[in-house]
Parts: sequence; C-alpha cells; structure tokens
Amino acid sequence: YKTQSERMKFLNEQHDDLVDALNTLDQAISKIDRESRQRFKETFDKINNGLKEKFPRLFGGGQAYLELTEDDLLEAGVNIIARPPGKRNSSIHLLSGGEKALTAVALVFSIFELNPAPFCLLDEVDAPLDDANIERFCDLLDRMTRETKTRYLIVTHNAVTMARMHRLFGVTMVEKGVSRLVSVDLGGAEELLAAE
Repeated sequence: YKTQSERMKFLNEQHDDLVDALNTLDQAISKIDRESRQRFKETFDKINNGLKEKFPRLFGGGQAYLELTEDDLLEAGVNIIARPPGKRNSSIHLLSGGEKALTAVALVFSIFELNPAPFCLLDEVDAPLDDANIERFCDLLDRMTRETKTRYLIVTHNAVTMARMHRLFGVTMVEKGVSRLVSVDLGGAEELLAAE
C-alpha cells in the first residue's frame, strides 16, 4: 500500500504539473491569437485605406478595396476587389493585364508605406501600361518619393518613364562583347538648359 500510495502521489503531482502547463499554454495561445488578430486588423485596415487612396490616382477614378473571405481574421483569405472607371466591381482576375499591373502597384505601394525602406526596386512594372497610365504611375512615384524619402530604382524600356526620371543608367555595347555603363543626370541637364 505504501509503495502504491507514493506512486499515486507522484503521478498526481505529474498530472497537476501537466494541467498547469496546459493552462499556461492555453493562456499564451489565447494572448498570441488576440494580439495577432489586433495587429492583422490594424495592418489590413492601413493597407486597405492606402489601396482606396492610391487606386483612383493610378486609374484617374474608380475604386478598389480589400475584402476578407471569412469572419475569423486568422483563418481568412484576402480578395482584391477593383473597379476601374466605367467598369463594375469585379475580382482582380477579371481585369486586363494593364489594369492588373496598376492595381498591383497600388497594393504594393500601400504595403510599402507601412514600413518604407531607403530603396525600392521596380522591375518593368510599366511594361503593360499605355502612356496615360505611365504618366499617372510616374506622378504617384514622384509623390511617394517626396513622402517616404525612398529612392526608387526602376528597370524599364519605356521612353515615357525614362523621361520622367531624375537619372538614367544604361548599358550599351560599343563593340561586340564589351558592355559599357552610361549614366545621364536628367535633372542636371535640365538645370544646364535653363541656365543658358
């Protein structure tokens, strides 16, 4: 009896320790879930507000917003609903290539505004855009440059985009197999022309 009683006491202590550990874990999980929901909601709202503000600038009107697929924030997916001017609300999957690109730029810039970096590299985001959309894209880029103090490096083949940049870097091949970097300071060139 004494041996079994000691064994029972030991097992009860182990059981109590496990119950305490489970309660501590449940409390930690509840706290993490609560904080995750709060942070996700705050971030989601900021990005959604940024998208609502930037989308009409890029499209010259219309509206776009983010929509959760479920009520539970930690389980929900996110849909992008976009309505360019003259079109009805639709999923981003139903937009043209240029419209998708502009919507993506609005979303990326909205996310980027949360924690701007000193540099941002954009690789041919203007490729599917026409000249009017490129002008609006460059206008937004100028505004973002002023507001976030970020330097944007843009890889492009578009003459309209190049004309709006402050400095150009290009690679040329003077002779076969020998590449050379060429740099042009457009801002400095404009100042020289204005001084003459």
